[in-house]
Amino acid sequence: MSFNENYGKLLAFTEDLFKHPELGYKEFRTSENVESYIKEINPNASIEKFAITGIKTSLSTDKERTMAFIVELDAVYAPSHFSASKETGAAHNCGHFTQVPIAIALYDYYVETKKYLDLDFNICFIFVPAEEYLDLDYRKGLKEAGEIEYFGGKAEGMKLGIFDDIDFCVGVHAIGEEFDRPTIEIDCDLAGFLYKYYEFTGKASHAGFDPFSGVNAYSMSTLFNVAVGLGRQQFVDAETVRVNPIVMKSDMSTNVIPNYIKVGTDLRSKSVEYMQAVSKKLDSAAKGSAMALDGEVSIETDMGYLPFIQNRYLNTFVKKAFDEYPAIPDIIDDRGGIAAAGDIGDLGYMIPCIQISYGGFNGTIHGDDFRMVDPEFILKTLPDFLTKVFEKMSGNIDYSKLYRRSFEEYKTLIESI
Repeated sequence: MSFNENYGKLLAFTEDLFKHPELGYKEFRTSENVESYIKEINPNASIEKFAITGIKTSLSTDKERTMAFIVELDAVYAPSHFSASKETGAAHNCGHFTQVPIAIALYDYYVETKKYLDLDFNICFIFVPAEEYLDLDYRKGLKEAGEIEYFGGKAEGMKLGIFDDIDFCVGVHAIGEEFDRPTIEIDCDLAGFLYKYYEFTGKASHAGFDPFSGVNAYSMSTLFNVAVGLGRQQFVDAETVRVNPIVMKSDMSTNVIPNYIKVGTDLRSKSVEYMQAVSKKLDSAAKGSAMALDGEVSIETDMGYLPFIQNRYLNTFVKKAFDEYPAIPDIIDDRGGIAAAGDIGDLGYMIPCIQISYGGFNGTIHGDDFRMVDPEFILKTLPDFLTKVFEKMSGNIDYSKLYRRSFEEYKTLIESI
């Protein structure tokens, strides 16, 4: 079997995913279609469900070591995207809709050829929900109802033991740039982030007759924004700090001094330690802004995702495969890191992970115009290349160079932050 044989069907599946985006922990249609496709390929497939919409299925379980190929099911909230859902505002402008068919292409190939039997490790496929950190009110409701504990699908899977039998993971992700030729990227680290909430409270009064008696909560939030802007000068460049305060909730009228406004921001950094240091700076700015205008502020901090450090050793096998694979002419292997984040950072804390990124898109990632433009590269060439990576890994991985931490160690770290 070649990856040409089922390309037409896989392309139709991909285009259908793109037109039917779903937010995290709501990927019911997507999950159902993935399960149906797997069952069509392999009626005897064992399907394990987890975290509401997640799916895990294995090609074999009898070998000593196991690799997980992990992909993400969810979309972004982007109602202005040209293909956004009119009902939910979800849009597939992060490329996850191509991860899923890449995994299915690999699954189909290995079931048809039986070449997974030649590898010295098992392969399992894990379709993870809720990678994007959004729709938080809904997820808080799920948490309060006891249906989930973590907002990110990988951490939830970690808690449920989905990765307990996994020795290392390989993931894929769209690159947020346009390229003239087929391009992949390795060794690109991601930032971690916290999510901060600041609720400024003041005192309402008539804005025309008696503004003197009011305490303006909106002005406090404005002062906070100014303080954050001026404070950026003190952020260490190498840590790639990102802060983006937004108004999340307010109840304001032009004839009333506003007495309440809620500001939220993520806080990104390459290291957990510096993230904590900047968090204290932001808290000081909020407290000072409230105090300066005789108001008050309450502060809530939620953990987002840990920084992701790609496993350089495992990526050496990707580079070796690339050096012998002329169908992909270009590789980026020297970027170092970007300020984007993902819950693969949490999984990468527990077990070694790599994420191979790929081009084939145009528009701005997470923007209104993002779309796939090179489906043959994404759905045929890239899956074929991945099989060559796995062949390079088979029989050659020195597992003493890998690591494993327990979920309890992860949980202790998160609680300390």
